Amino acid sequence: MEDGLYSGRRNQIGNDGLWSAPEGNHIILEVKTTDAYRMSMDTIAGYREKLIREQKINENSSVLIVVGREDTGELEAQVRGSRHAWDIRLISADALAKMIILKENSDEEETGRKIRNILTPVEYTRVDALVDVVFTTATDVEHDLEEAVAPSVSEAISVTARTNDVTGPELLNQKRSTIVNAMSHLVGDNLLKRTRAMYWSSDRKSRIACTISKRYENGPGYWYAFHPKWQSFLTDAEISYLVLGCMGRNDAFAIPLSKLESYLDDFNTTGAGDSMYWHIHLNEMENGDIHLVIPRKENICIMENRVTLSD
Repeated sequence: MEDGLYSGRRNQIGNDGLWSAPEGNHIILEVKTTDAYRMSMDTIAGYREKLIREQKINENSSVLIVVGREDTGELEAQVRGSRHAWDIRLISADALAKMIILKENSDEEETGRKIRNILTPVEYTRVDALVDVVFTTATDVEHDLEEAVAPSVSEAISVTARTNDVTGPELLNQKRSTIVNAMSHLVGDNLLKRTRAMYWSSDRKSRIACTISKRYENGPGYWYAFHPKWQSFLTDAEISYLVLGCMGRNDAFAIPLSKLESYLDDFNTTGAGDSMYWHIHLNEMENGDIHLVIPRKENICIMENRVTLSD
């Protein structure tokens, strides 16, 4: 994201902002509180043309007008009637905020990509692309609910694991928020939400992947899935942890990526390719200590990785 000019200046391009997407396209941002005053579509389209000439963006770019109020009928008519209609899209600030929340609560890169595509001009005579966005997002939300109901590694448990309670998404989110606050203090920087499970500092140097499990009776312990995309995310940081949250305890366990990777070859896995993940199992001992289970080897006490959580 690149800030534009708050007010126009002579001989400078007057766009309000510039967004660059990972897919390689660019969005020129124009922000209006209301559509009470007519806007020149030629002027706004001119920002795009000038940015292309100055090689700040490529032809794969468009304009997004963000309006603070819901009543945008006049402005919509202006866009439709303009010769630049195929390069301009319009969205309310409220709808844009909802898209941000949806993206941040997702844990799949594909969901983010498809959400971003909505902001670019697309001809919707055929609505397959919109259906694809809805389906992908719904599937991602379904995965979030699965975390609240049962561990994703349940098929690898040799005995039927049962819980004393059913933990809903709200309690899981509260626990995750408490953990992220504690980890922000630990790394000495405010951790920002990138996806449901992944958080990073503003300079991207500190990162965590945070996952949570309920306590299971027939173990006893906690079960997690560690995904390759989390490993890739953590690898690009100077400080990185997989943080394992435990419902029913006032602590979490922050395992440095380097320590975790030394055990990955020993962990059981499920799936292949992009759908593969490692199984991580914590045993809770009678004295309250937590051990990381290493299949076919001696378990490792990880109390040195304990992070105390405040209420």
